[in-house]
Amino acid sequence: LNMLEVRELTTHLKDKLGVGDIPMGMPMAAQPAAAAAAPAAGDVEAAAEEPKVEEKSVFIVKLAAFDQAKKIALIKEVRAVTGLGLKEAKALVDEAPNVVKEGVPKEEANELKAKLEELGGTVDLE
Repeated sequence: LNMLEVRELTTHLKDKLGVGDIPMGMPMAAQPAAAAAAPAAGDVEAAAEEPKVEEKSVFIVKLAAFDQAKKIALIKEVRAVTGLGLKEAKALVDEAPNVVKEGVPKEEANELKAKLEELGGTVDLE
């Protein structure tokens, strides 16, 4: 489909389904800001007393650096954790800083960080 046909198709579907135009931009960002801007009077006092700090639940484990003497053990651990082949795991370690694993729960990220640091790596959790 070219752009003209796509436009005709969308206008036809909007008419057929009764759907209006969706404003472009960041609609999800605007809604929480509007809700936060107009809290109820009772909520203002509660919000002033307890600031909410949202704790991260998903982390990115990043190998920042490593000890050259313990490189082989580190490659073996990275290979076991990620499921990569030997060549890919070696490249990941050699090209530090590099992401080892993404979307890791907090507990697993801390365990992985401890293992990698024990094996001579410097690990950052993001």
